[in-house]
Amino acid sequence: MTTFAELGLSAPLLQALHEEGYEKPTPIQAGAIPPLLEGRDLLGLAQTGTGKTAAFALPILDYLATHPGQPKPRGARVLVLAPTRELAAQIDASFAAYGRHMKFSHAVVFGGVGQGRQVEAMKRGVDVLVAAPGRLLDLAGQGFIDLSTPEIVVLDEADRMLDMGFIHDIRKIVARLPENRRTLLFSATMPDTIRELAHSLLKDPATVQVTPEASTVDRIDQKVLFVDAPEKKDALLRLIKDEAEGGVERAVVFTLMKHEANKIAEFLEKHGIPAAAIHGNKSQGARERAMNGFRDGTVKVLVATDIAARGIDVDGVSHVFNYDLPNVPESYVHRIGRTARAGREGVAVSLCDAEQRAWLREIEKRIGKPVPVELDHPHHSEAARTSTLPPPVLGGGRRGGGGRGRAGGRPSGARPAGRSGGSRRPARGR
Repeated sequence: MTTFAELGLSAPLLQALHEEGYEKPTPIQAGAIPPLLEGRDLLGLAQTGTGKTAAFALPILDYLATHPGQPKPRGARVLVLAPTRELAAQIDASFAAYGRHMKFSHAVVFGGVGQGRQVEAMKRGVDVLVAAPGRLLDLAGQGFIDLSTPEIVVLDEADRMLDMGFIHDIRKIVARLPENRRTLLFSATMPDTIRELAHSLLKDPATVQVTPEASTVDRIDQKVLFVDAPEKKDALLRLIKDEAEGGVERAVVFTLMKHEANKIAEFLEKHGIPAAAIHGNKSQGARERAMNGFRDGTVKVLVATDIAARGIDVDGVSHVFNYDLPNVPESYVHRIGRTARAGREGVAVSLCDAEQRAWLREIEKRIGKPVPVELDHPHHSEAARTSTLPPPVLGGGRRGGGGRGRAGGRPSGARPAGRSGGSRRPARGR
């Protein structure tokens, strides 16, 4: 199958896809849409950037078009669970875009904002509810949402939801869902916890696995620059300005700490580069303004911590800059996966200081190859390149959170338990 028309989607969906410029499905869409149109449960193994949102949104909208029904008060015919508010908002926007020629109702529920509008939106019920687990349970506990109504349930980025500590919330939600439902589970990885969750939730599922992590990493032009910590801001500024001639369309800069993200965004703005920061201390309104600016191009550089950046799915991210290396190797793969989406090329540049040298070694073990070193730059530090210092300790054990202790507080290589979304273009998860 090479086009969406051949997948058997209804005419209103094909019209919306044509207007979006989407004609050729990505592998996860080509693999997932047919069994979902047949009414099966599904286990989808795919990273963000592979078009997985459309892989479940399109057949769900087709189901709603071909199985008309009235949602019950405070209920939803379809429930989609997502780990972050950013991803939840993006999924909701995708349903709205793909279903623009259909008559259906939808709402999105997440924390960080007042619940009044969300409660009002759910009074008469909706066809599609996209929700973050915490706020969903809160509203259900208050009696504002009825979890006994969904006909289809989607768990998106299930491994990240478990990483972020949502496993108990997920189990509480599942316990209140109807038995005679269809369940779709999407995950980038398949650890034992996800395998067990899938086994407990899915009934005779179709399994679709595409784009292993390694192949995504291989498509990205990676390099590391060894830089002393006080030199990092100037090195980053030079990189962004020098790379501009080579095509920095949109860039994401990752930091470990929230206050550092603010400082870097302010520094870049001061030097004429439109930038904004997103992290857990920002209000929801500020985060939405930053994301909207990043999407429309008025913000060229988004500076983010790991948790805040989860779910960022924006077309045309050409560069990822690791201002700080992550202290968990898997986070490196997730970070650089913000670029090189849907078969495109991308660039990932890491700035490594002496304290983070041990983390680089762990990352190279994880991706199975060394990250190429760029020596020919004015901020090169031979001391950082040859360092054998143990990595820094993150205050309070929270990544992207509080202060950072100096080297020596944790043995080299140790890290906290656990882990830190023939055509013009294929449909993506928006």
